[in-house]
Amino acid sequence: MKHDDHQPGHPTRDPRRAVVAIVDGYSTGKYIAAQLRDLGATCFHLTSQPTMPELFTRSFDSGCYEEDLAYQEDFDRIAAALEQRGVTAVVPGTESGVLLADRLSHRLGLPGNAPSQRRARRDKYLMARVVAAAGLRAPASDLVENPAMARSALLASRATEVVVKPLSSAGADNVHFCRSAAEAAEAARAVLEAVDLFGSPNRYAVVQERLLGVEHYVNSVSIDGRHLMVETWRYTKCSGPSGGLVYDFEEPVGGSTTDAAELHEFTRQVLDALGIKNGAAHTEIMLTSTGPVLVETGARLGGATQPSVTERYSGTSQTRALAHALVGDQAAADIRPSWTQPVRNVSLVNHVPGSGTTTWADALARLASVVAVVPATTGGSWLDVTRDLASAPGFVYLSHPDERQVAADYATIRDLEHRGLYTSAGGTAPGAAQG
Repeated sequence: MKHDDHQPGHPTRDPRRAVVAIVDGYSTGKYIAAQLRDLGATCFHLTSQPTMPELFTRSFDSGCYEEDLAYQEDFDRIAAALEQRGVTAVVPGTESGVLLADRLSHRLGLPGNAPSQRRARRDKYLMARVVAAAGLRAPASDLVENPAMARSALLASRATEVVVKPLSSAGADNVHFCRSAAEAAEAARAVLEAVDLFGSPNRYAVVQERLLGVEHYVNSVSIDGRHLMVETWRYTKCSGPSGGLVYDFEEPVGGSTTDAAELHEFTRQVLDALGIKNGAAHTEIMLTSTGPVLVETGARLGGATQPSVTERYSGTSQTRALAHALVGDQAAADIRPSWTQPVRNVSLVNHVPGSGTTTWADALARLASVVAVVPATTGGSWLDVTRDLASAPGFVYLSHPDERQVAADYATIRDLEHRGLYTSAGGTAPGAAQG
């Protein structure tokens, strides 16, 4: 299938006629609702489950919506409610909303994704199998439901290292890198005894080969099967306070580079294999010495971003492109990024557990290259050491015409973190005995 990033001549609809239902409008979902509102569209909100963890709900902005329909167990009833309101599109705000948004789009006959691959867009084991069946490279994977199966999977694979993770979570939640059968079994036990990022029990774990290379992600927007490559970023990870890998920072990759061309073509093929025809997708890819290999794809907006910063320095963002696609403004959706100066999105890392403070955000904002500080914690709440995105204090964007200033401020942040930037003495850890 031939793809073309730019196809002029698509009609532009009146954005005031767009009526969009957003399922789980948390995380980056709050930004798509705000952009649609600013474009004149009408938005309704609904949730995919009775309760959502506070990690997500604290970012919810009800002011962007005409009405919050909340959670309704009866699928037919919520579908009828959206049809009655004249909804023209249903999209997920975050990973937990992917399946319900898919089902509602199909039921209502709205632009959506292929029903036949619905499970593969959430189930990471099935995702790898579907992508591999399409002739694309994906990690060798095993589905396990107990520690003994994880032990056997590592031994049978003859791999020197594997990754053990939940079947359908996000944000590097409960991801373990294991070099022995005993480690794989213990990692599977930790996954299976926990709930995922969205509060659901992990009934299965996935054991996958460890991919070696440089990890990237591509944030795309699809319109009737035409895939727009909107943002391409390169990950850097580091050893965290507990010894495991955590997100360090990410930097944009120019669209005219050889790496970008290879990543974009691979992403298009992955999206086709997974039946993603409409809406946003966040595709993580390991660029190895022998070419790109899929890590995983989420059929939703990329998380841990602030679109206004990306738009300021590149002219667009995935969120902006999706908003314009949903209101029918094809020309605005098609704008390619053009980076004007160095940008670095730094994931913050807490090394000292304790009671969270409120002063660190102002301290970081005074650094010369810091252009945005996005806290993920509130003052007074307990802050553990950072193990994944969910336990990070937040993230900051650095940007400056002189990349040496970016590097210097990044080094300052990491130095301050080792001194306990985010916490204060005192406070009681959750579950600790009190006298």
